[in-house]
Amino acid sequence: MNASTPKRLRVDLLPQPGLAYPDVVLVVDVIRATTTAAAFLEAGASAIYVSAGLEQARAFKDHDVVIAGEEGGLTPAGFDYGNSPREALEAPVTGKTVVMATTNGTRAAHLAAATAKHVLLASLYNAHAAARLANDLATEEVAILCAGAGGRVGLDDTYTAGVLAEFIQLMGSYDLQDGTLIALATRRTYPDPLEPLSLSLAAKSLQRVGLEADVPFCARIAASPAVPVLEGRVGEALIFRRYQPQRAGAASSEG
Repeated sequence: MNASTPKRLRVDLLPQPGLAYPDVVLVVDVIRATTTAAAFLEAGASAIYVSAGLEQARAFKDHDVVIAGEEGGLTPAGFDYGNSPREALEAPVTGKTVVMATTNGTRAAHLAAATAKHVLLASLYNAHAAARLANDLATEEVAILCAGAGGRVGLDDTYTAGVLAEFIQLMGSYDLQDGTLIALATRRTYPDPLEPLSLSLAAKSLQRVGLEADVPFCARIAASPAVPVLEGRVGEALIFRRYQPQRAGAASSEG
């Protein structure tokens, strides 16, 4: 890309078969998978494995591996943790691998990983850090992929995409795609993040199972610097670790 050509800022409101990503993708499942992944890293987890499904996650369980996920919003049988970011932040997982299996976020992450150069897990919780890293990594495009809910566009994820797009715009010149304009308009409609998140289908599903307290946690903007970044795979699971910027001079030990 010519240095004078602005990068693209793209928002896909739902994962769709055939979508391809040439550069950086921010995967968003704000209620709750991408928020919870950042919270586990904040709690000291060494890595997040995003598993393709519940049974695949169970196969990873070991003394230094814990498994987390949801089925109908609740902790699946045999799992150590559910998909609650409040629970994740307090979990004793320092130095451990956390294997996560969720419905919508897992699907979106695997779709992005099929083609992208860089895949980051983003939410309101780590919005500023994720936006800054995406801007730094991108050479031609930053894409924000919303997980949605049950195959439908989610108000919560669309709003979050708007917040991320707003931050990214502050950092460089971007050509805004149609989905980005929709996300930015949604962001401008709701000054208080708790409102769109509370109105979303995902939040209402949590209310039905008594986990509505997770919604205000997910509505916190830029509360964490932890950005899960895709590093590789093990079997069908995607390996995410917390991004650690290189220290100046770390590449050389001699003066």
